[in-house]
Amino acid sequence: MDAEQLNAASLWEEYKTIVKKSFGRRGSETFWPTMHRELRKTGEWTDAAASHLVALARNYGSFMLRNALALAVAAGIEDGELGF
Repeated sequence: MDAEQLNAASLWEEYKTIVKKSFGRRGSETFWPTMHRELRKTGEWTDAAASHLVALARNYGSFMLRNALALAVAAGIEDGELGF
């Protein structure tokens, strides 16, 4: 992956749809178990990978993950040590 591929706009559109499906009954908070299920179903993630992806987003947020993405690309790391 190179710097031009850092743009995650297409993924963002895909995940916006998953997030919309994951709102709780009140419509204002994300219901994380639903999101996990949608990631497995729609995103075709394994159970473990979906759990890890949700945990990364919840624990680190976009600021840290954006920087981690740039660092991984600069270091040439496409598939990390965890093997997802």
